[in-house]
Amino acid sequence: MAVDFFAGCLGGCAGVLVGHPFDTVKVRLQTQDSSNKIYRGTFHCLTTIVKQESYQGLFKGMSSPMAGLAAVNAIVFGVYGNIIRASSSGNSLQNQFLAGSAAGIVQSFVTSPMELAKTRIQLQGQESRQTRTPFWQRNKIIYKNPLDCLVKAFRTEGVRGVYRGLGCTILRDAPAFGVYFSGYEYLTEKVTDSKGNVNTLSLLLVGGLAGVLSWIVIYPLDVIKSRFQADGMIGSEKKYNSLWDCVVKSYKSEGYKVFTKGLNSTIIRAFPTNAATFGVVTWVFMIFNNTANNKLDVQNANRVLILDQELQTLTC
Repeated sequence: MAVDFFAGCLGGCAGVLVGHPFDTVKVRLQTQDSSNKIYRGTFHCLTTIVKQESYQGLFKGMSSPMAGLAAVNAIVFGVYGNIIRASSSGNSLQNQFLAGSAAGIVQSFVTSPMELAKTRIQLQGQESRQTRTPFWQRNKIIYKNPLDCLVKAFRTEGVRGVYRGLGCTILRDAPAFGVYFSGYEYLTEKVTDSKGNVNTLSLLLVGGLAGVLSWIVIYPLDVIKSRFQADGMIGSEKKYNSLWDCVVKSYKSEGYKVFTKGLNSTIIRAFPTNAATFGVVTWVFMIFNNTANNKLDVQNANRVLILDQELQTLTC
């Protein structure tokens, strides 16, 4: 079990470093009002952020996921691995989906406040940097860091403010993680040779594809989550009374296309992020497998996230 958590920590850090700039682009595209567009698309958003805020603007809010996402990935891979090992139905796709969904639900209670802080820090100051705003107001900082953001949310709205968007996070992450893990296991099985080995490039491709697939399935929910969590920032008026109110008002004002806003940047981000995450996780298991068995070999590569019998005995 210790290997599950350790691998998840390292994989989470790798994923954050690779994908955060495009996550910033995604959030800004998702939340911008179509009647008053700041960004025309993914590339324009990326270049505008760099031009107005330098490269540091792309990494706004990264301390929140970097501090917490390593632990979150440890929880996810730990819950998933333990459920798979404890299940009597074995390593079936159905069981992988259910285990992944359970892991997604558990980690939602940790990630929801983290994403609220990340989203609000990513968005703060973007409108004030437009040329129509007096220069002395352009660098006004509302939230100093993720903790400051959560403290201010708690002071103004209580615990409900800190967990704003939790319901949507659970609805998003339960199916997303189910598809994420079962898709990864299924695709890994397809690229595994007759000896049970799989090369590094295939592992990276499989991890990236699994991540892209999971995002496509739940993307409309992610748009609503981002909008609902961004709503209520200090200095702005609340638009939405509930998640459903957010869905209805977003659709009425912008049509069905609102639910795919930022999808391009998400897909661009998802592939390298998830390839890095799964690649690091897999390499950690391979290293421990090598330590336990004196050979660098992935036994049953389609079950790479589950420790083999020798390794379970070593770590549990």
